[in-house]
Amino acid sequence: MPPFVHYEREGDVAWVTLDRPEALNAIHMAMRDELWGVLQALRLDPTVRVAVLHGAGDRAFSAGADITEFGTAPSYLEARDARLQRDLWGAMSQLEIPLIAAIQGFAYGAGCELSMYCDLRVASEDARFALPEVTLGYIPSAGGTQTVPRHIGRSDALLLATTGEPMAARDALEQGLVHAVVRRDDLLPTARAWAERLAMLEPRALRAVKRAVVQGIDLPLRDGLALERRLAALLEAGD
Repeated sequence: MPPFVHYEREGDVAWVTLDRPEALNAIHMAMRDELWGVLQALRLDPTVRVAVLHGAGDRAFSAGADITEFGTAPSYLEARDARLQRDLWGAMSQLEIPLIAAIQGFAYGAGCELSMYCDLRVASEDARFALPEVTLGYIPSAGGTQTVPRHIGRSDALLLATTGEPMAARDALEQGLVHAVVRRDDLLPTARAWAERLAMLEPRALRAVKRAVVQGIDLPLRDGLALERRLAALLEAGD
């Protein structure tokens, strides 16, 4: 069986591709396990400076979790333990290198949430973002209720999560959910240009500034400033 996640290197940049285009790159357990392995490789490889995440095919970045697998685990406890042992979202949130999402077509449910764990997001004009879980009788469970409000206003995040209605790429740009919207043909070249630019920077400084922003945002200002000073001192000391 071919892999559902492809990992390639272009110099200091890693390219991670979700590859189930016939299923709109829906995330099933096999893909989840492979993505977990790729994230561990990114975490442990000091030669990777930036990673780009995108979906294969024309129709979707990822349409979310594969609902055909819902309820197929031998037991609830086994399903829960599998999620805890391979905490995909926790691994993404703790990755030290910058992550860039190149998003086309559907970014629904876990696909939308997956993109929210990336640091920079570029979308094609046909991209659509949605958290449709409420329409299926449950709630986002890959962090959507927490990550989306950290990128856009609370009212807009509530609209997305409570209605399940999709948000068009241009609206996502206006509200701050993505950083750029480009023509489809320009999507991967734009992500590549961003990644190559970041990869040229001093890697220790790049990791430190990501840590300062990501960890500092949830701290009181005084503690966030102290974190920034500590990181700056470590860089100056060469540690």
